[in-house]
Amino acid sequence: MKKLEIVVRSEKLDDVKSILDECESTGAMVSNIMGYGNQKGYKTTYRGSEYVVNLIPKVKIETIAADDVADKIIFKVCERISTGKIGDGKIFVYDVADVVRIRTGERGETAL
Repeated sequence: MKKLEIVVRSEKLDDVKSILDECESTGAMVSNIMGYGNQKGYKTTYRGSEYVVNLIPKVKIETIAADDVADKIIFKVCERISTGKIGDGKIFVYDVADVVRIRTGERGETAL
């Protein structure tokens, strides 16, 4: 099993959710986050003063999937979300040792 942390622009959330549905993902957690990387922020003017905004709002979608499903999700996200510009986002992939459903005590992929 793999844990995917998909960080994308806010406007791409619906696209990622549709990809997860297509790949039959069992669920996801969504968080609004702020960060910076290669994009380095942008400059804006407010009431005649110039400000540097270096924390960019993003969305983080976390999901756990079987290895083969995770590969499909990664491929489709890279294919559909990419604009070719800085700030498209990143996917972090982690190995998951075990999952336990609290209600039933099920473990592993059946707990997803």
